[in-house]
Amino acid sequence: MIAYVTVGADDIARAKQFYCAFLPALDYELEESREGLSFALPVKPGQAAAQPEFYVKPPFDGKLASAGNGAMIAFEAHSQKQVRELHTAALAAGGVDEGQPGFRASYGPRFYVGYLRDPQGNKIALFSSNPDEPGRA
Repeated sequence: MIAYVTVGADDIARAKQFYCAFLPALDYELEESREGLSFALPVKPGQAAAQPEFYVKPPFDGKLASAGNGAMIAFEAHSQKQVRELHTAALAAGGVDEGQPGFRASYGPRFYVGYLRDPQGNKIALFSSNPDEPGRA
């Protein structure tokens, strides 16, 4: 099980604007500190922490942040409609389109996904595989 994912950012304010455009709609809660941003799913009393957590921080080595070539973080949405809405919101908050929401022939018939890059260049996927929605024709 993955415990957490961290991406680097040189401009935490821009990163906050971008990630807050869609992560709260996926139930992630934000905690800010001197070290950066921490997003986590809420934990109910008696429940173990939901993983993975997602962190946005300046690089620890003090150098400029860079996006990983071939790296991508995917967040699961509740529906195809939510994928479209959150993709649009993330673009309006400083993201760059890397693939409009839709079905992809190379994936399963219910995998509905939109791709974008955050202001630092990290690749993000927003997807839904909701079995209650229509699949690819």
